[in-house]
Amino acid sequence: MVQDRRKPPFRADHVGSLKRPAHLQQQRERLLGAHTPNSNLGRHDNAELKAIEDQAIIEVIRLQEDCGLLSTTDGEFRRRSWWTDFMLGFEGIAQSAQKSKLEFRDSQGQVRSNSSIELTGPIRWSGDIFSDQFRFVAEHTRVTPKLTVPAPTNLLYFLGGEIAKSVPAYRDPSLFWSDLAQAYRQEIAALHASGCRYLQLDDITLAFLCDDERRQEVASWGYDPDRLLADYIRSVNIAVADRPADMVVTMHICRGNFSGAFGAQGGYEAIADKLFHETAVDGFFLEYDSPRAGSFEPLRHLPRDKSVVLGLITSKTNVLEEPDAVRRRIDDAARYADLDQLCLSPQCGFASNYLGNPVTIDDQRRKLELVVRIAESVWGKIGADAGGVS
Repeated sequence: MVQDRRKPPFRADHVGSLKRPAHLQQQRERLLGAHTPNSNLGRHDNAELKAIEDQAIIEVIRLQEDCGLLSTTDGEFRRRSWWTDFMLGFEGIAQSAQKSKLEFRDSQGQVRSNSSIELTGPIRWSGDIFSDQFRFVAEHTRVTPKLTVPAPTNLLYFLGGEIAKSVPAYRDPSLFWSDLAQAYRQEIAALHASGCRYLQLDDITLAFLCDDERRQEVASWGYDPDRLLADYIRSVNIAVADRPADMVVTMHICRGNFSGAFGAQGGYEAIADKLFHETAVDGFFLEYDSPRAGSFEPLRHLPRDKSVVLGLITSKTNVLEEPDAVRRRIDDAARYADLDQLCLSPQCGFASNYLGNPVTIDDQRRKLELVVRIAESVWGKIGADAGGVS
């Protein structure tokens, strides 16, 4: 089966978050608060900051298009982090003063903690969360606009497993997953109504189930890691159940990227068969930039009607990959999945929070241009696909 590359994911694609210009970081801190773990969280209504964001987003859309990419995002420039601003848009989820239990390690082994949230009641959708942000991109790009949101799979980990403390009904975890998935289902319907046809669900917790230490962690909370995999997949499937046929949904799965720090390690074999066959999405963005991700062998489980975007270009450092080495890795991956089912991207975004990874905007541009250049050398000219989806 020849994959239709007029539809996403594209041969040269990217995960979504992009490095903010320094003035945007500075103005966010000036207008919303300094970069302490729980400051400037959630959506804001600051008109001055919105105008600054608008201009920065228009410029970063041009950057993506100039690099030759066929999909553009707003770089997540309106968010404090890749997940907090969206999750806080649901009723029943609020900012917490407690330190997050979710920890990451950088290349020197230093531990970093993220923002924390808590449940204050049952999870409900109470209105559009990101539709306006999507529409702004759609109005300012000449290629396919893409929206990234955190997958529902992440929330249990963000809550440290504590889902029944404020919502006694959630002592039955199935009610938690059902409420959460239904809230996503309503948001996805609103996004489609706003014109979104390319949606990416970002996840770290599926890859955590490939790490023995993380599996022990969730077991210590009272959860069976294998049962969790089924719950995760079911929550995604309920969330996307009503999406129309013209809406492409992909999942990005990585091991964490907190300003370049990571949260887990281990290859995909423990989850690949069920993930690829049972998750009702069109494709997967998989982190493959370091030995932490394991081998390409789990790709043998990939069904013929789905794609994998190989995250072979790291966004964690400014080191520019050697094109021939990347092409050899694509050839290696093609031993397990048809080359026509594969695409190329950075392994993650360049800024999972507003401060970003230890790279510059020029580093980022070079990385994105490299993705396009290598993809064209493997699959041919991608510009012919520029029509995208409508």
